[in-house]
Amino acid sequence: MARRGSYAKGIAKREEILNTALAIVARVGYSRATVRELAQAVGLSQTGLLHYFGTKEQLFIEILRRRDEVDGQVLDGVATTGGGPLDLAKAVTALQRRNTQVPGLVQLYSRFSSEAAEPGHPAHDFFRDRYRSITSGGASAISEQQQDGTLPADLDAERLAVIVFALIDGLQSRWMYDSEIDMADHLAYFWSLLGKREAAAEDEGEQGTRPTAPAQPPSHTW
Repeated sequence: MARRGSYAKGIAKREEILNTALAIVARVGYSRATVRELAQAVGLSQTGLLHYFGTKEQLFIEILRRRDEVDGQVLDGVATTGGGPLDLAKAVTALQRRNTQVPGLVQLYSRFSSEAAEPGHPAHDFFRDRYRSITSGGASAISEQQQDGTLPADLDAERLAVIVFALIDGLQSRWMYDSEIDMADHLAYFWSLLGKREAAAEDEGEQGTRPTAPAQPPSHTW
């Protein structure tokens, strides 16, 4: 019984650490969020804090994983408002609007993901698997919207998903240099281009089915 109670306390403390760290990193960013500050915020030593995660890198991986869980709640809210398939455009723009309120987490994600590109980095597998997961989920959402008629049917869903998330990453990097960049507005503009493309295709189709007026014989004046 004592062991079970100790395990439950350990889980609760780990949750406290992650929630506190998420708030601190969101406020001060990756480069300024030290293990010492995070440990002090939850009443632990640095060694005591890392006992729950093993390494500093693993701690930041778990912070990002918690961030994804919070973002998932945002996506769930978008999905339940329409009643139809997940509107990926609304979902990603909602997340980008939220990201402007947590600049430190944007910095953590952008810098940590760049560092983790090296295969030997402790976070490499996390980001590789995350990219695969969000691409698969995004492609599924796009396919559902294509079947629903809200996205052009001839688009390659998986390739479009890759482009969308690459655009998001790029906008976040640009936003860290210039906070006047409206990430959500730029994403909305991108989606509007797809809508204009669909409208143009429909117009071409209608014009192709319209009867053409008989050609008039040339008028000659001699």
